[in-house]
Amino acid sequence: MVARLVIAAPSSGAGKTTVATGLMAAFAGRGLAVSPHKVGPDYIDPGYHALATGRPGRNLDAYMCGTGLIAPLFEHGARGCDLAVVEGVMGLYDGAADQGELASTAQVAKLLKAPVVLVVDASSQSRSVAALVHGFASWDPEVRIGGVILNKVATDRHEHLLREALGESGVPVLGVLRRAPAVATPSRHLGLVPVAERQAAAVEAVAAQAEQVRQGCDLEALLALARSAPELHCEPWVPEVVGERLHAGGSGVPTRSAPAERMPTPVVAVAGGAAFTFSYAEHAELLTAAGAEVVTFDPLRDEVLPEGTRGLVIGGGFPEMYGGELSANEPLRKAVAELAAAGAPIAAECAGLLYLARSLDGRPMCGVLDADARMSERLTLGYRDAVAVNDSVLAPAGARMRGHEFHRTVIEPGAGALAAWGLRQPERRVEGFVQGGVHASYVHTHWAGSPEAAARFVEHCA
Repeated sequence: MVARLVIAAPSSGAGKTTVATGLMAAFAGRGLAVSPHKVGPDYIDPGYHALATGRPGRNLDAYMCGTGLIAPLFEHGARGCDLAVVEGVMGLYDGAADQGELASTAQVAKLLKAPVVLVVDASSQSRSVAALVHGFASWDPEVRIGGVILNKVATDRHEHLLREALGESGVPVLGVLRRAPAVATPSRHLGLVPVAERQAAAVEAVAAQAEQVRQGCDLEALLALARSAPELHCEPWVPEVVGERLHAGGSGVPTRSAPAERMPTPVVAVAGGAAFTFSYAEHAELLTAAGAEVVTFDPLRDEVLPEGTRGLVIGGGFPEMYGGELSANEPLRKAVAELAAAGAPIAAECAGLLYLARSLDGRPMCGVLDADARMSERLTLGYRDAVAVNDSVLAPAGARMRGHEFHRTVIEPGAGALAAWGLRQPERRVEGFVQGGVHASYVHTHWAGSPEAAARFVEHCA
């Protein structure tokens, strides 16, 4: 059994990431093996979690992966650890739009049978904090709020008033944090600046967060609360087992060989570096389990693709921040275009879509797609229920997958002659491109929820 805590808040902006990351780093600093998790589709916070713990930050998304996979994915990530810290998303009870509690922090806490620590922005209030905490603690009796951490507390007098008010609520105060500029993490158009773009500063910020938590939180009480979580009684998600099942044809994915007769291992190159930081750890694990050799490369630095590349995965990130450098790396752009022209499987999501375009903000990109991309003032954000419009290296026509969009760019046209997905919400539309072996789209997907996508991709590579 892994001790576990869910760090939640009444709303966004209360300081969940600061507290969760600080707790991870503080407990790791005490010699505990800490497993970091994040509710929802966020890619950036897990980077800070990984920095704090030395382990991959993993997402728990009930919309994209299904409620039945939350506990198994958690057990997979937390295997062998002493403690797991799960950072929530938005407000405690906020989830997928018009879907009730689906994908909310509260739902994930219930699925994990984990106690919740509520982080409250205490600025500009005193006694009212008790009413706020009481409301959240009593809203859903299945959600166990085991304590409160008060953030942005101004003075000793302010702290006294807050503690006095909460003394009547029955919810213990497990920490009080003062305002501290050193723990702040800079933000921009899609949230926090990723770790990969500010490595040294990020290390300092995480260290400051850990020190703030050590000084202001009752770590012994928090650890005792985490250890009070009951056993989950579920089998961990195991990518190798999923891969064996898919190779055996259990998913309906056509295979050319039985597990004992697999074809030579194809190299799948996965884009990384500062411009392409959005990825789920399970993607590489599933590609490996499906029979691929996964090799990471950096489109900002590397002028050639990894030797023997048979397939290419280009996930999300911030190519708009590195447009000049990506464009200047002409040898790699040509290599990607040549790979696409040869019909090799290429799976591109969001940033990958922009990189494959003819241009981004007027700068030449790979030119694989006859489309041009640019920055926009409009934020596109939300879960997507997608149906494959055409056969591709990821899915047969008619297959359904759930995903997520999160960008401030537009691409024109928004879909190719063969579109990737048909979307039903928030409006009906087709989007993305299927062109030869290329599948390019704005929609981020989580392959743990659709592992046949990884198997199909590797099968095409082989």
